[in-house]
Amino acid sequence: MSNTGFIPYGRQSISDDDIAAVVQALKSDFLTQGPRVTEFEDAIADKVGARYAVAANSATSALHLACLALGVTAGDRVWTSPNTFIASANCARYCGADVDFVDVDPQTYNLCPRQLANKLKQAKSQNTLPKVVIPVHFAGQSCDMQAIHQLSKEYGFAIIEDASHAIGAGYQGQPVGNGRFSDICVFSFHPVKIITSGEGGMAVTNHDALASHMRTHAQQGTTKSPEELSQNPGDWYYEQHTLGFNYRMTELQAALGLSQLSRLDEFIEQRHAQFMRYQALLKDFPITLPFQAEDSYSALHLFPILLPKSSKDARKSVFDILRQAGIGTQVHYIPVHTQPYYQALGFAKGDYPVAEDYYARTLSLPLFSELSEAQQNRVALLLKHALITSRVMSA
Repeated sequence: MSNTGFIPYGRQSISDDDIAAVVQALKSDFLTQGPRVTEFEDAIADKVGARYAVAANSATSALHLACLALGVTAGDRVWTSPNTFIASANCARYCGADVDFVDVDPQTYNLCPRQLANKLKQAKSQNTLPKVVIPVHFAGQSCDMQAIHQLSKEYGFAIIEDASHAIGAGYQGQPVGNGRFSDICVFSFHPVKIITSGEGGMAVTNHDALASHMRTHAQQGTTKSPEELSQNPGDWYYEQHTLGFNYRMTELQAALGLSQLSRLDEFIEQRHAQFMRYQALLKDFPITLPFQAEDSYSALHLFPILLPKSSKDARKSVFDILRQAGIGTQVHYIPVHTQPYYQALGFAKGDYPVAEDYYARTLSLPLFSELSEAQQNRVALLLKHALITSRVMSA
């Protein structure tokens, strides 16, 4: 930690082994594309029980690749959660598709299957069904994927799981990303996530054609696979078959990601211990603590609390007091549909009231693998002070 004693809401844990892995990559013959990228892809696929994994330079890129692989284009409709980072919606806009949102469950803050069912029924009557739905596993907890998958069979849409928060998470006793209830699943390795590759993302799937499509589009639309070439005059030869992007992950990122992956289970165990300790420290506070569904094993990327409805106007005061005291609280997330870009597309405040109410009252407390008990005690003490000062609770 820095000398100021600032406690961020999340941060990476970098070990000597991580540093050594990156140094080894730096000294190797490959810095961009090489064996470590393939090894990282294979390791992630094996970890989550998927057949294929395609590395990318960010989860945003991986989401875009997933939309492209599923044929999302102008005139299509893609639905996602309003309680997410903007990338979950922007990936469809990159393809020219129209984006819409489904309000969230008031306990998990994930896309609500009941709201989805109602919206699908209405859309079918209006001939406006989505081509793809992107459920977001907010804070590391899986959406109710079985329910969403059942709706996909009834209404004919594809599913991209945005599991940017959920590497290492489980659902119904199986790893998130195994593809049982989706076509493609995307993970993020941003520094505040469970494991990091500096930047980076990964799309996993059980479908050969989808994996091949994503891989080609991540490499400028080119291929060197002999079975895909129209001719093959030599090993130097490649062909561009489509307009792709430079979304490739580097060897340095993959080396760090591989090293971090070896500690994934340890990181999540630490987060669960911290989660339980927060539950004990904060149980008497007038706040709503994060809910955990019985069929989900969360990766616990975030620890979002909810202030009482009666004190909604106090959120900024509590936020400011904590920040001034060196507690890096944050707000996750500003509802996507309230962003100026999406309001210009016709969305307005009030469209998704559950997500908006959650946003107005939430704060994320620090949660990361190296968070100490002393730091958690300090967070609890200062949160109590902030709640009293802001008149959310009495002294």
